[in-house]
Amino acid sequence: MGRKVIVTAAVTGGGDTVGRNPAVLVTPKDIARECVESAKAGAAVAHIHVRDPATGKASMDPALYREAVTQVRMSGVDVLLNLTTGVGGNFAPGESDPRRPGDGTTLSEPARRIVHVLELKPELCSLDVGSMNKSERTVFINTPGQLRAMARAFLKRASSPSLRCSRRATR
Repeated sequence: MGRKVIVTAAVTGGGDTVGRNPAVLVTPKDIARECVESAKAGAAVAHIHVRDPATGKASMDPALYREAVTQVRMSGVDVLLNLTTGVGGNFAPGESDPRRPGDGTTLSEPARRIVHVLELKPELCSLDVGSMNKSERTVFINTPGQLRAMARAFLKRASSPSLRCSRRATR
């Protein structure tokens, strides 16, 4: 008996992927096109992070999500949409005072991190369970209270949280 597999296409990835590879998609139109092509190639889920078209940096702008999601939905492909909520969870300690946010901090309240989800009502939305190291200088923070607040809001709007748990390998 064959093993069933669900393929998720995260066509841009999170974090500073443009800084690592200039070929990463930036515009909502390009992101949507790649989600559609991924669905046609067999992906069941399109996990969407949008980018500021001017800088290539991760964005929480609902208009950018709206444009990408609308284009994917209008294409008629059969794909589940999964919108990220992670952009507002990064903390980078300040150089002179580690208690203060430094460059790279994007922390924002849960209500702001899910505006696009509540408006666009995707089938799924990412919910990173817990906090984790992201890079040498940045940690990702989701407190239990933040997780509960976002999950309650998703469930009221008929989007299902896609729980994501990370474990760092130890040797």
